[in-house]
Amino acid sequence: MEIVGYLLAALVGITLGLIGGGGSILTMPILVYIFSIAPSKATAYSLFIVGATSLVGAINNYRNKNVSISTALYFGVTSISIVFVTRKFLMPLIPQQLFNLFGWQVTQSMFIMVLFAILMLFASSSMIKNSPVEIASSGNENNKIKLLQYGILVGLVTGFLGAGGGFLLIPVLVMIFKLPMKKAVGTSLLIIALNSLIGFTGDLGHFKIDWQLLFILSAISIVGIFIGGFLATKIDGNKLKKGFGWFILSMGVYIILKELMK
Repeated sequence: MEIVGYLLAALVGITLGLIGGGGSILTMPILVYIFSIAPSKATAYSLFIVGATSLVGAINNYRNKNVSISTALYFGVTSISIVFVTRKFLMPLIPQQLFNLFGWQVTQSMFIMVLFAILMLFASSSMIKNSPVEIASSGNENNKIKLLQYGILVGLVTGFLGAGGGFLLIPVLVMIFKLPMKKAVGTSLLIIALNSLIGFTGDLGHFKIDWQLLFILSAISIVGIFIGGFLATKIDGNKLKKGFGWFILSMGVYIILKELMK
């Protein structure tokens, strides 16, 4: 099973390299179902793996002049702050036993995984439709409010679920910041890297970290992102994105059924 996990870790990197997001959403299921890591700890591990992989991808894109540093910092200030606060202060407050629903005990682990699966369904829908969420573009003040809202949303998603939020970032970067797709992908990777790695620092001291596993999975994923970057010049990213969306959809349904049937 570990070999399967390593192969899927490579797929995480390949997908990040190809479409600038979406791949990180696979990291949690890999950690929980293949490496048997508790969901709360898996969110922390996911932040490190996704952050390290995205950072390498962002550096590679920067060399090719496909990263807007100013945009990443402008958008990232809000999301980075939310991620750190969520990991450092909010996550430790969540109890192991949350509530009882009609005699059915809802645990922290179940809640995290079901919420994560719902996120996967939304992400897959965005990928399959291949049409970004409409964002109003009339009025500079309205744009600033929208950016603030999206910064908070991406920060909460990244902080609570350990996913990079790339499928949320790309529409914002393209439709509000008017970045070309390639530059939006590179900038998305930088924002994901900053959010994830700074969020991970908020977890230090909360868990006993298996650094060897983290470095192995990160290294494999980083190799994958270089493969993805190369394939991006050869493959129609939109077609691949749609196919990956169907895969994410099936994974989301599987996780919901698995958690509810425990």
